Amino acid sequence: MSDNFAAVGLLLAFAVVLPIVVMTIVHLLAPHKPHKEKLTTYECGNLPIGKAWIGFKSNYFLYAIVFAAFSVETIFLYPWALTFRKLGTFAFVEMFVFMIILIVGFWYAWREGALEWM
Repeated sequence: MSDNFAAVGLLLAFAVVLPIVVMTIVHLLAPHKPHKEKLTTYECGNLPIGKAWIGFKSNYFLYAIVFAAFSVETIFLYPWALTFRKLGTFAFVEMFVFMIILIVGFWYAWREGALEWM
């Protein structure tokens, strides 16, 4: 049992240390020659006009969040469908409750206007 924790700990340490070491090496070896032209704002080859800070409609972000949430939650249906016959009635009831929660969430998002573009 402790061997499993040691392997996970070693992997975690490697995952933390490796990016730090690589970024340090790149910072030390990469050429650093700032130039006036390199430090300017680049916007599709044109000079920027106006302020860079503009407001975006939050509806786009709400739509994306709802889409991501429902797409991730529907992924849970795939393993359940594969093992449906082995799991029995309890799993069917649990998935039914899960689907009810999804439908209520979808209905709430629809009612609040999170799925409308305008």
